[in-house]
Amino acid sequence: MKRALAAAAVLALAVTGCGGKQQTDQPAQSCGQACEAGEGRITIATGNSGGVYYVLGGGLAQLISNTTKLRATAAETGASVQNIQQLVAGNYDVAFSLADTAADAVHGKGSFDGKPQKIQALSRIYPNSTQVLVRTDSGINSVADMKGKRISTGSPKSGTEVIANRLLQAAGLKPDTDVQAQRLDLAKTADGMKAGTLDGLVWSGGLPTAQITDITTALKDKVKFLDITPLLPKLKQVNDVYDQAVIPAATYGQPADVPTVVVPNLLLVREDFPANNACAITKLLFDKQAELAKVHPAAKEITKQLATRTDPVPLHPGAKQALG
Repeated sequence: MKRALAAAAVLALAVTGCGGKQQTDQPAQSCGQACEAGEGRITIATGNSGGVYYVLGGGLAQLISNTTKLRATAAETGASVQNIQQLVAGNYDVAFSLADTAADAVHGKGSFDGKPQKIQALSRIYPNSTQVLVRTDSGINSVADMKGKRISTGSPKSGTEVIANRLLQAAGLKPDTDVQAQRLDLAKTADGMKAGTLDGLVWSGGLPTAQITDITTALKDKVKFLDITPLLPKLKQVNDVYDQAVIPAATYGQPADVPTVVVPNLLLVREDFPANNACAITKLLFDKQAELAKVHPAAKEITKQLATRTDPVPLHPGAKQALG
């Protein structure tokens, strides 16, 4: 009789650990090997409207709602730093983030100085390209030339702002004093570039980003992308996750490919996110990749071969089950 009662209690604990948002106070449970999401609601922290996080996050939320018992919604946010802070605070259940910002979070560095964050990854996803666009009449031909110029460094507490500041520092500039930094979201940045109230911008996002397309379409040869790869060695001293790639000419109708710096994105959760939900959502990323790619082509670059490469952010046990 005692054994039967104990077994029932274990079963009850397993069931209560297999839900959605209402279960976030429970530790992650293995929930057997079913890899099936429980019932409940979850929220996904994305990024600026017009950015790839926002577009792809909305598509992922719809897929989760359409194919599992979970009901998911996506929210516009300031992106990576804010996403992690509010994820840990319990305001969101899943969050997009740049890998360099997430590494800072687990190590308690940068914006998380002295406060390591208890986050885990569902998967490494597509890479973000660092897109540095300037007006051709600004006199800016390198990041060092941004001294004294009006530069959009991205939304406050965004991964773009982190990378923008690191680029400026790598070029020998002080972000707070050497440039007229404008901490603008992407929509206001696009407006400023078209109006001529900005000399340039830094944006970290997937290819293509709709509002960068808007700027290049409207201004044509009045804007140009900078090759920032000479700064890559200094960036890698800060975080080895940075790498080199190109922005293909066809992406924004430019005359040639532009070498740039890329950084992977991660899909994050808290340590206590239920393992069955983690497994189901991670599996969905790859089972429904073609549908996500219809939402935004950046999803084509989500590969199972790279999915587990999330270090130093640990992979969630449920994600390990899905990717195993």
